[in-house]
Amino acid sequence: MAETVSKHTAAASKDKESSVVMLFIGLMVTMLMSSINQTVFSTALPTIVGDLGGVEQMSWVITGYILASTIVMPVYGRISDQFGRKPVLLTAISIFVGSSIIGALAENIWWLVVARVVQGIGGGGLMILSQAAIADVVPARERGKYMGIMGGVFAISSVAGPLLGGWITDGPGWRWAFWMNLPLGALAIIATIMFLHLPKKSVADKARIDYLGMILMAIATTALVLTCTWGGDTYAWNSPQILGLIAVAVISALAFVFTEMKASQPVIPLYFFKDANFTLTTVAGLFIGVAMFGALGYFPTYLQMVTGVGATEAGYLMIPMMGAMLITSVVIGQVVSRTGKYKAFPIVGTAIMTLGLVLLSELPIDAPLWRICASLAVFGIGLGMGQQILALIVQNSFPNSVVGTATAATNYFRQVGASVGSAVVGSLFISRLHDNLFSKLPDLGATGGASPEVGSLTPAAVAQLPDALRTPIIESYSEALLPIFLFMVPLTVVTFILLCFVKEKPLATTVENEIVAESIAEGQLAEDKGSGSAASTEANR
Repeated sequence: MAETVSKHTAAASKDKESSVVMLFIGLMVTMLMSSINQTVFSTALPTIVGDLGGVEQMSWVITGYILASTIVMPVYGRISDQFGRKPVLLTAISIFVGSSIIGALAENIWWLVVARVVQGIGGGGLMILSQAAIADVVPARERGKYMGIMGGVFAISSVAGPLLGGWITDGPGWRWAFWMNLPLGALAIIATIMFLHLPKKSVADKARIDYLGMILMAIATTALVLTCTWGGDTYAWNSPQILGLIAVAVISALAFVFTEMKASQPVIPLYFFKDANFTLTTVAGLFIGVAMFGALGYFPTYLQMVTGVGATEAGYLMIPMMGAMLITSVVIGQVVSRTGKYKAFPIVGTAIMTLGLVLLSELPIDAPLWRICASLAVFGIGLGMGQQILALIVQNSFPNSVVGTATAATNYFRQVGASVGSAVVGSLFISRLHDNLFSKLPDLGATGGASPEVGSLTPAAVAQLPDALRTPIIESYSEALLPIFLFMVPLTVVTFILLCFVKEKPLATTVENEIVAESIAEGQLAEDKGSGSAASTEANR
């Protein structure tokens, strides 16, 4: 009898492992669709504007997607905890695929922007729900290796997005950046239907949705991102438009907090912040988002201007950072799963990130490519050691009933940090660049054609200028951007200090009973449970 139970248990365990792998592959496709669509259009925008017109709205093709996906992250987390992960994930994939069809058929820039906003509404759910689904079926102790691979997906998409966008634009045409989502979406839907098996939520779990909280959060987030995007560029910081946006952001944020205190099912429960690990890692993630996306978002431009490489080559030069991040993330995930220890990795990673920022800030204009790549790799190693571990710490701090909400909340603040960082650094970089250019070349744009206008300083144009003009321009770019890396160092130092106070709690070795009963190997587990064999059920956990 014992031998029969043992074989039965082994077969169930094998079925479970196989189903987890298949589900994980489907979730990786889902996450890749979302993350790669943040960057795939960056190299296609000039061509898109040429086809559809509307250069003034060009930036919203990317900004609209990022803003929409940021706003809906906590919404998806809360709704999936209330109504179940599977139906909400299928809805998010369907929205994403449907909006891709609209984008592929867009006849003007406004339809394209609308498609991208709707695509962002679906895309925000793809990232969050994929992470939460893994938490539903894999114990925290084993989850590190999966989270590490998930971190690698973002690393890959950061490089693959612009490269793929350029290849599609030069080949079949930019509309295929939308059409390619259809087969990927179909694969993700099939994997979700076949391999994500979770208990259905009871009617009691489907409490009232916090609509007011969601609306206030959307208003506050939009106002904040627009303030950072337009401030100092489109409008002066002391202009009525920017001051008005700041007022809207503050008022709606305060109203949001008050609403969440009263809501029965708040979109971001305030009691989360009573957990020290959640608060510390969320703030740390926000600062890391500012540092990563704020500074490095403009590094490809620096490479093109200063080293003279083309857009594609600049993308290739970013591979050392993303490759280092990918390898480190996967390796650290495996180590965490084996040892159950995790606190030291994000702390050491933040220290290495700080070193990487310092190395990047000290690059001379004539730095050899190997030095640039090495500095980027150091920064990538730091990112790979901590990014996904922070999400694991949050998930390990709360029960499965709110793991989606907790995962979404911490990712929301990290994404806000990324958006704010990109906007603020962009404004600061452009302002410093203008000051440097007119300081070194006071007659820039007013020499009767002897020197180009500021707006026409493309990499190709700069490369063809005589040294008397090219050198000051290159110096201006270097002096405008590289010191910003040093500006980020205080953020990483504060992050390092915060992470030192994280309490290393034991990683759970089982998924909660309510999930296990009908988890991955649904048929086998249900049969085991019905057999009344306590030993078999425990082994399946």
